[in-house]
Amino acid sequence: MSLDSPSIEGISGHGVRVGIIAARFNQTLVDSLLDHAIETLINAGAETPSVERVPGSAELPYAAATLAESKQFDVIIAIGVVIAGDTNHHNLIGDSTAIALQDISIQNKVPIINGILIVNNIEQAQARAGTEINRGREFAAAALEMAQFQLKWTKTK
Repeated sequence: MSLDSPSIEGISGHGVRVGIIAARFNQTLVDSLLDHAIETLINAGAETPSVERVPGSAELPYAAATLAESKQFDVIIAIGVVIAGDTNHHNLIGDSTAIALQDISIQNKVPIINGILIVNNIEQAQARAGTEINRGREFAAAALEMAQFQLKWTKTK
């Protein structure tokens, strides 16, 4: 696992409207990512994000599309955790959601951060959603940076 992560220093969240959609499957891990993302956003001065829950990671693209089409958010974060099992299903979910989220982002001109962890086992998930290392912070930092990019290069919110 890479310990490298982008710095949030100098990225203001002031006035940034963030929508977060989070899966309930693997909820303890997702909640940890969600909590760290929200904390990072608020500490950077963003408005309290709007949070919606969906059953699992496969449902995140539909929810992202719905939020993007509402035009109420400067950026959207999709958070989920998919852990490999006995079949290749985790790869299907990872690939299809990544492509869908990217397509929705481009079509709606709203940055969408893919915060879906695809891991081989529970230990990998816990390592990425713990207290020392928590990818939720990185998802939030990426969201703020992309929101600022969006606001800089578009004439309307």
